[in-house]
Amino acid sequence: MLNGVQIPKPLNTSTPDNLALLFETHRINVNNEIELEAWHIPHAQSKGIILLFHGYAASKSSLLPAARAFHEMDYETFLVDFRGSGGSNQSTTSIGYYEADDVSKAVEYIQKMLGNKPLILYGQSMGSAAILRAISANNTQPDAIIIEAIFNKMLTTVKNRFSMMGLPSFPAAHILVSWGSLQSGFYGFSHNPADYAKKVQCPALMLHGTKDNRATIDEAEAVFRNLKGEKRFERFAGVGHLSYLAANPEQWKLSVLHFLKVL
Repeated sequence: MLNGVQIPKPLNTSTPDNLALLFETHRINVNNEIELEAWHIPHAQSKGIILLFHGYAASKSSLLPAARAFHEMDYETFLVDFRGSGGSNQSTTSIGYYEADDVSKAVEYIQKMLGNKPLILYGQSMGSAAILRAISANNTQPDAIIIEAIFNKMLTTVKNRFSMMGLPSFPAAHILVSWGSLQSGFYGFSHNPADYAKKVQCPALMLHGTKDNRATIDEAEAVFRNLKGEKRFERFAGVGHLSYLAANPEQWKLSVLHFLKVL
């Protein structure tokens, strides 16, 4: 608690080569101190670009199954390591707050490099929170978003962790968020994807497991209600806080493919 949110730096355990996908490695400067590593997987008949962002305590290699699925749908993909993960520098995380700047810089980089192709942002958990904050705080404007396993408020998701351990969340969760705010330099009680969602005007697909005890289905529905553009909510029955593609590949692929076709 006294040292803030610190985890061993997540490393990439595989590359697109392991899935027989050609790729190029890119470096993206966020500022003078932060540089991100990304993999670009091109597609000869690309319908657009899917920019993928991983969850907490993960790296971009965890996104490779989704990247392959998008590739099979005829999209090129761009997988990004957040600061503190994989091949990017730094060693700490802010659970999506500062990572929103990583999202925005990656979007700027792709738009300059790849032109005016349709751009869809895809995020898992923390990646979803970073996407929503990038749109709200930085005015990042993708053509559409696909977000999985989103929490509604920083305080709520911290409370959920205490509940999972069988411990009372009050006042421990409030103390932890308060101390984390001092450590990280931002007010954790205002890091709320449900509020960020109010600025989202683009089409959105939300995917969520009904048995997620880290980010509950009620939390996801609170975020969904605040989205302002065209939107669709896909529930994965009996699934917890994990990859929905792995848990139910047929449902994931059908829901994502349907969403992409109607853009």
